[in-house]
Amino acid sequence: MGFREEYAAHVAEREALGVPPLPLTAEQTVEVIEFIKTGEFVEEMLDLLENRVSPGVDDAAYVKAAFLNEVASEEHHVAAISPEEAVRMLGMMLGGYNVKPLVNALSSKNEKVVEAAVKALSHTLLVYDAFNDVEELHKAGNAAATKVMESWAKAEWFEDKKPLPEKITVTVFKVPGETNTDDLSPASEAFTRSDIPLHANSMLTAKMDDPIGTIKKLKEKGHPVAYVGDVVGTGSSRKSGINSVQWHMGEDIPGVPNKRTGGVILGGIIAPIFFATAEDSGALPLELDVTKMEMGDVIDIYPYKGEAHKNGECIATFSLRPNTITDEVRAGGRIPLIIGRGLTSKARATLGMGPADMFLTADQPADTGKGYTLAQKMVGKACGLDGVRPGMYCEPEMSTVGSQDTTGPMTRDEIKELAALGFNADLVLQSFCHTAAYPKPSDVKMHHTLPDFIANRSGVALRPGDGVIHSWLNRMVLPDTVGTGADSHTRFPIGISFPGGSGIVAFAAVTGSMPLTMPESVLVRFKGEMQPGITLRDLVNAIPHKAIKEGLLTVEKKGKKNIFAGRILEIEGLPDLKAEQAFELSDASAERSAAACTVRLNKEPVIEYLKSNIVLLESMIEAGYEDHRTLSRRITKMEEWIKNPELMEPDADAEYAAVIEIDLNEITEPILACPNDPDDVATLSEVLASDRPTKIDEVFVGSCMTNIGHYRALGEVLKGEGAVPTRLWVCPPTKMDEKQLTEEGYYALYGAAGARTEIPGCSLCMGNQARVADNAIVFSTSTRNFDNRLGKGAQVYLGSAELAAVCSLLGKIPTKEEYLELTKKIQGKEEDIYKYLNFNLIPDYKLN
Repeated sequence: MGFREEYAAHVAEREALGVPPLPLTAEQTVEVIEFIKTGEFVEEMLDLLENRVSPGVDDAAYVKAAFLNEVASEEHHVAAISPEEAVRMLGMMLGGYNVKPLVNALSSKNEKVVEAAVKALSHTLLVYDAFNDVEELHKAGNAAATKVMESWAKAEWFEDKKPLPEKITVTVFKVPGETNTDDLSPASEAFTRSDIPLHANSMLTAKMDDPIGTIKKLKEKGHPVAYVGDVVGTGSSRKSGINSVQWHMGEDIPGVPNKRTGGVILGGIIAPIFFATAEDSGALPLELDVTKMEMGDVIDIYPYKGEAHKNGECIATFSLRPNTITDEVRAGGRIPLIIGRGLTSKARATLGMGPADMFLTADQPADTGKGYTLAQKMVGKACGLDGVRPGMYCEPEMSTVGSQDTTGPMTRDEIKELAALGFNADLVLQSFCHTAAYPKPSDVKMHHTLPDFIANRSGVALRPGDGVIHSWLNRMVLPDTVGTGADSHTRFPIGISFPGGSGIVAFAAVTGSMPLTMPESVLVRFKGEMQPGITLRDLVNAIPHKAIKEGLLTVEKKGKKNIFAGRILEIEGLPDLKAEQAFELSDASAERSAAACTVRLNKEPVIEYLKSNIVLLESMIEAGYEDHRTLSRRITKMEEWIKNPELMEPDADAEYAAVIEIDLNEITEPILACPNDPDDVATLSEVLASDRPTKIDEVFVGSCMTNIGHYRALGEVLKGEGAVPTRLWVCPPTKMDEKQLTEEGYYALYGAAGARTEIPGCSLCMGNQARVADNAIVFSTSTRNFDNRLGKGAQVYLGSAELAAVCSLLGKIPTKEEYLELTKKIQGKEEDIYKYLNFNLIPDYKLN
């Protein structure tokens, strides 16, 4: 079977799925070019070459650019493509492999080629170091290069795009209540995320009947369809959620196959990471009252007036935020706007022109003269400032960037589209924790190809079975620095992280910075003494518990209050926590919908942590992990910090959006999150006094919320009790924990209890691998408990490993007295149980 027959079969197969064909591979692109050269099926093949090859630095783009360069330079004559047409097609490839041919074309003897090259380069933003080549040609008197430089300086790449209209008419597609990213991008379909159209087929399928068919019918009204919800985008930082919304409600991007931009998202509350990801992707997210909007309504949106009308009546008002969002939408997203503005600034500097005035400038807050919070100082340091005020737009340096495997293929594609062959962030880490246990064929392929892609750009790639990204990435963080990651739980125990979607993570990795409008902070201050039987996980849940009591948080979604949403959660009062313990607190800030989190620690636990981490990183180099130069550089910076250990402190007069004080003396029983909402927290007594289910079918001890101490505590409670009546899952976060627990005999205890042990990684937590039984009642130590996340119809409690151990033994939610009695086995052994892995204290430590 020849190429055309094979491709036709592929098209038919994809049509049956309701999606377009995949972009061409490099091999397929070669076949297409051969047909064009021989003059066979030319119109068909030209369409494929122009519209079905991914741009940037994709392998197929390399083949396409090389061929078009031959035609543009007139080294090869093709009847179907003139030299200037070849240049035009090169200009659609965004950047990367097409840039050098375009720069070379500026010196062509063919005037039409030169004219086409000027037009193409004038609208190409991803030129990177090739800017210097154009600048040299300009200074050498090349008139075409000067025209390009002048075009960049005038921002014609921006001015030639249509501005956001005064009025936007949309048809409402409303999903009442809360839409989380599991609804928009189901974890069970995570392996399809990089195939945007195919993955978009799964959007909302577990939440409503025939959502895709409904959207198609709404489009028959002749207007764009807008996504509308009371609460939109809570949960993970999945750009795949935005990709799905944009695939169904956005518009095509010329020359970029299987990806769309634009779209309108209206929400009473839009989760901050989701909002930012929409900004990055060219969508228009608006927060406003949606209670008068119903499925199928036709709404007129007046973005500059800040009004939404139905049947001529104003039904909601809003403010554009950030104030630059109209520029972002016009440019195709916040990321291209940032890149383009930078290019325009460089061109204007070269031409001796003043600052550009064609872009909106971010509103900056007035300086209150007050002190800075810890977070404000950390971000300030990353911007070369003493601090940043809430509401200030900045672009902090990204010291540490994380990418996990269910978003990694999307991040890879975004890096390719950014035409990047290297990283400017100091350390970029790729993990395989979400797919290692039960890999699909596509996962296995990714396991073999993604590590080289990351390492070749100076990143660090972990290996399947190594464990959870956060447990590893935290060990690579430097104190008081700023980072990000394409997982909402990228929250550091030292320093601060602002997690985002795969697009912004790719941008941060490539450029070494990220856009940020500094959020306000909420201070949570602990005081008093920890009571017997109380754990760090109980303190995690004490934060929303206290916020609910103070009227700062509501469980109800309509008209929901959440003091933490979009703000930074700053925690103090527990300065002697180990870094692993501090991460429990910062990790759970994701469930509060907080933008970031800081935990104020003393120097001693930070020094202890870094000394251990240096040995781990050294052992990684010895074990052949790449990129070894990046790991060596991070070791050196850790060693330098230890020589002069200084930690930032908040100023005494720092201002907070709210201050919540929690008295540890008043927490005398476990606090847990109830089915199926991480905000719906209650004490054991409150749970038992309610009509919530109390029988427990399955128990999961795992996820990034755990550390080695939790597994020792689990083992101690299980010791001597025989097989438990529940289905017990045990999954440590790293292979180092697994090895140590095995050597200490804890795996023998799990076996005696009848537990199912999983390889280190995420296991049940995300719900894309193993699953609990349908409709099971579950107690879990994992991060969140949205509907259908751990299993279809599952009702899931979240709490400590210690409480999980008791639930597994009793098969029910215990009383306070039962819990305290069964956890007496831990008393007196705390120093040995909650002893963390200090690799520097293990003689001749080697990473196996």
